[in-house]
Amino acid sequence: MDSFHKLEALVDKADIGGVEEANALLRRFMGRSEKTTLAIDEFMLDFKTLVFVVETGEDGFRQPLRELALSRLRKLEALVGVPA
Repeated sequence: MDSFHKLEALVDKADIGGVEEANALLRRFMGRSEKTTLAIDEFMLDFKTLVFVVETGEDGFRQPLRELALSRLRKLEALVGVPA
């Protein structure tokens, strides 16, 4: 399973342990370019927000935030050249 499939699985699971795992998976892409670093930061912010919402039990926000995090992940995939 490649890094982006693992990241997608972490978004689906959305638990606190996934934040560190996502950081570890994305570390190798840091510094490639300013756009890539910004995309990683945007994804991680959305992912952390999703995890917070899931952990606090705010059900109505789960799906929209999950979709937002996945859209940021797709942007990041495109930037690093991962085939769709």
